[in-house]
Amino acid sequence: MADETTDLPDRRYSIGEVSKLTGVPDYVLRQWETHITQLLPGRTRSNRRFYSAKHIEIVRRVKTFVRHEGMTLEGARQRLTAEIRGGSALRTPREALLLAQKIVEEARTILNLLGPEAPPVSTPPPPAPPDNIQIFRREDR
Repeated sequence: MADETTDLPDRRYSIGEVSKLTGVPDYVLRQWETHITQLLPGRTRSNRRFYSAKHIEIVRRVKTFVRHEGMTLEGARQRLTAEIRGGSALRTPREALLLAQKIVEEARTILNLLGPEAPPVSTPPPPAPPDNIQIFRREDR
């Protein structure tokens, strides 16, 4: 199924349409507007909100941060700001592990291209989480 927001990039979406597209209730969208500075929709002359395709992508990112990664709205705002600026300093442990695995795979590919003269690479086991950190996962209700 094609993404409905990519068909017409200049299209304006009502709060109800954004709610249906993203699965985020409209009252939550209104709350997020007060905390997420990048999520300020435009207004018509009659003061009705309208969102762009860019706003919908921001809503989807914030939803991922808040509901799936367990961030607060302040943390989601900071993370979104870092992503927009191109910074990647803020990472979840899962993202860091996936990045490390990707680097190892790319290094193996390069070594295979170099041929059998290259020394073999042994893969160390993944590091265990520190003892003083407990991973918290919110259970869906």
